[in-house]
Amino acid sequence: MIIDTINMCSHLQKKLFDEEGIYHYLWLAMQDDQELTAVVRSRQLHIYRKGKRVLVLAGKAAPKVIREDSICDMLPKEMEK
Repeated sequence: MIIDTINMCSHLQKKLFDEEGIYHYLWLAMQDDQELTAVVRSRQLHIYRKGKRVLVLAGKAAPKVIREDSICDMLPKEMEK
């Protein structure tokens, strides 16, 4: 999966792409799931499955679960809002 990181929040980039980042395991899982797509909007990463938004990741804010999905189940329970 390739996404345009130019407009992505620098905090989110570190959380997503650094090996020690709290979302790095999500990024790795997204690479293996052909049904998932992602788009950067308003400096946040919007994750879609089959065209329907399921999760929004932000740099400093808590992740927003839009719909129940297996990728959302990977989030630590204390992070979900």
